[in-house]
Parts: sequence; structure tokens; C-alpha cells
Amino acid sequence: METVNIHEAKTHLSRLMEKVSKGESFIIAKAGKPIGKLVPLDQADTPKKRRIGFMDGEFTVPEDFDTMMQDEIEEMFYGNPDKFKDR
Repeated sequence: METVNIHEAKTHLSRLMEKVSKGESFIIAKAGKPIGKLVPLDQADTPKKRRIGFMDGEFTVPEDFDTMMQDEIEEMFYGNPDKFKDR
């Protein structure tokens, strides 16, 4: 990958952008020290995609998962009429 000084990059930005559009990449340096990278958009770093099933076998889901604590939840929403029957 070619390294380009900031002054040269400013002076020849159009030429560099033309090369970038053709797939080339450049490192931009200040006083010889790299400070940035000029890359085509389609080659830009993209976040990693999440993998489906990467925790396969790490834990188990209980058989009654969809009905766990169903009675307690219904009581929270609807109350328990049997509690007040004796009063």
C-alpha cells in the first residue's frame, strides 16, 4: 500500500480519489508517520456479522419455558378470586 504525504494528498486529491475509485488504497502520513487511510467505500471496515448458533450446546432451555410461572403472571394481571372467597 502506497504512503502519501499530507501535502501531496492535498495537492493531488483528485488523482488519488480516481485511483481509490479503481480499488487502490493509500496511507496518509504526516512527517513520515501514518495518520490515516484512504480506502474505497466497499472495502471499508464493516462490523462483524453475528453468527447464528455460536452458543450451540452451551445451555439448555427447559421444556416448560413458554408456560413457566404462568399462574403467578395471571394472578398479577387478573388477581386471584379464590383468595377473597372466605371473606
